[in-house]
Amino acid sequence: MAWAGAVSLGAILFLAGLSYLRMAGFSGSYQTYLYVEVGGTLLSFCYAANALVRFRGTHDRTALILSFGFVLSGLIETVGYFQFNHILHLGGAALHIPLGWMVSRTLLAVLLLAAIGVEKYTPTARQPSKEIAVALLVVALAAYATSAAFLAAPSAPTAHPSQILSRVWDLLPAFLFLAAAVAFFLRIKQDEKSASVYDYSLFVVASLNVVCHIAATFSRHLLDGPFFLAELSKTASYVVMLLGALLDQARLFDQVRTLAVSDSLTGLANYRRLLSVIEAELDRSRRTQRPFSVVLFDMDGLKAINDQYGHLTGSRALVRLGKILRNHCRAIDTAARYGGDEFAIVFPEADSDIATRIVNRIHEKMSSEAEAPPLSASAGTASYPVDGDTPEKLLAAADRALYRMKHRSSSIKNLSRIAACL
Repeated sequence: MAWAGAVSLGAILFLAGLSYLRMAGFSGSYQTYLYVEVGGTLLSFCYAANALVRFRGTHDRTALILSFGFVLSGLIETVGYFQFNHILHLGGAALHIPLGWMVSRTLLAVLLLAAIGVEKYTPTARQPSKEIAVALLVVALAAYATSAAFLAAPSAPTAHPSQILSRVWDLLPAFLFLAAAVAFFLRIKQDEKSASVYDYSLFVVASLNVVCHIAATFSRHLLDGPFFLAELSKTASYVVMLLGALLDQARLFDQVRTLAVSDSLTGLANYRRLLSVIEAELDRSRRTQRPFSVVLFDMDGLKAINDQYGHLTGSRALVRLGKILRNHCRAIDTAARYGGDEFAIVFPEADSDIATRIVNRIHEKMSSEAEAPPLSASAGTASYPVDGDTPEKLLAAADRALYRMKHRSSSIKNLSRIAACL
């Protein structure tokens, strides 16, 4: 496959670049390292706060686990600053990988893998307030277990300039992050259409941390080229995580905003949105001195449809009518569900004649529907400024016109029945 070849070539070039950095003798300053490390820690805290807000809004357990994971990882790295400074003052620049750094990275890798399992089997919290405390305890225990495991390791992670890998344990976080990256990649591939920016960012974060730990194994001493590449990769993963979370947060806010002004059954605007549109049209029409119209529709015979065909068919009939209204009015018009079996359309810059022509077109479409039961609806029109200059007056005028039409239709049907009996 083409992508497999590209990945292989990229891996070869990456390892070649690391080998060059290992032999180049580059050495950075402690201040530069400190700036990068502090920036990464602040980013981890920012993401943790964002993830906690996400959990409170969505009850997403993955966000809860990762929020505490990033907090503890950042705290461990903060403690590591002091350890790092102490090592340098003691002349320990040959130390291969700081213990605090390894613990924080391994903890984050373990929690990423845990988040995958949680999302698959128990993604949503049922008691959010209680689960915050439980999650904090679990993550703290994971941090303690990770620290204990590294402290009990056979030997400290020291440098061996003659070889790349000082011990197998050095690559443990890389393997864990690689497993997480593969799991996130497979999950995205299973359903690419529903994959969000947040899902892609988790995959990129895991991949960058694989790069981070492979680069760290090439380091001959603290502050050399591979060491700084590892630090930059780690910080870049925090940037990607925070940006992905913020972009996905914006998507969720848009969804909430849409749901707040949409009817859940038909997908049309709801009553709240209808009133705001009428208010906006009133303001615009007062400035431009141009009319606009409001039409109310009342679906005929919904109770009979429910009684004869069932309520599911009745709901389907409402959806069908909503689709007709949405598809056969103009792009600038707003179709809304007024309530129950009543609908409304706001026609900007349209007097009653234009609105009537569009309504007739909608009635023709309803008459030509092949799906049973057949649809029909009565309509009443009101126009600004003739019929009112407030939303209440316009809707009341349209409602009166609607019921006059329903009364006429009922009278015609009664006359037809009488004529049929004669």
